[in-house]
Amino acid sequence: MSFHHRLLESTTDARLALLGTPIIQGCLRGEVSLPSYLAFLREAYHHVRHTVPLLRACKAALPAHHQWLHPAMDEYIEEEQGHDEWILNDIQACGGDAEAVRHGTPGHATEVMVAYAYDTIARVNPLGFFGMVHVLEGTSVSLALMAAEQIQKPLRLPDAAFSYLRSHGTLDQEHTAHFELLMDQIDNPKDQADIVHAAKAFFRLYGDVFRSLPLPQSHGATAPAAAASREEVAA
Repeated sequence: MSFHHRLLESTTDARLALLGTPIIQGCLRGEVSLPSYLAFLREAYHHVRHTVPLLRACKAALPAHHQWLHPAMDEYIEEEQGHDEWILNDIQACGGDAEAVRHGTPGHATEVMVAYAYDTIARVNPLGFFGMVHVLEGTSVSLALMAAEQIQKPLRLPDAAFSYLRSHGTLDQEHTAHFELLMDQIDNPKDQADIVHAAKAFFRLYGDVFRSLPLPQSHGATAPAAAASREEVAA
């Protein structure tokens, strides 16, 4: 069995626990609200803004025998540049205050997830960061495009409010194929164990981010309610 396949198999329960969070299940049923979507974008900004710094930290911490990963890390860095700004643009398109988010602070769950990523790189094993990559990109592929459709229609939001979800849903389909090739070249048992351990932790931590988001107050938000919500946010 390839390592990537074992990684998928070993983290199945953790992945299902993430997908089972109430706000994700509600979204898939069409239970959405503008405040919930804006809260998601706020927390997304506060972890996505660390993606490039984390990638650079991971690359810098790689031991000499893993320098073959440098070109892949450089490619990730190039492709992830500016994605935090996409999120701010989405917030603006929803009528939210993008600058308040930029200069604000993350929720506790997001702060802990980001801190765990830096700690894994610095204290445990820089390759453990690939556990976070596995969680975030795998979740994007399975959920992002579907969630965008479920959120946009009932809330009547413009396409400009979904650049982050739609771009990541598409980009991460390509990334996961590349990620599989990289993981199947990791043959050290300790490195493999550290990646699996980190992935399980990140599934739980990312699930905590979703559990921290406000649930929609009513089932199946209507267009007038969405319009009212936009006015409240803009105020």
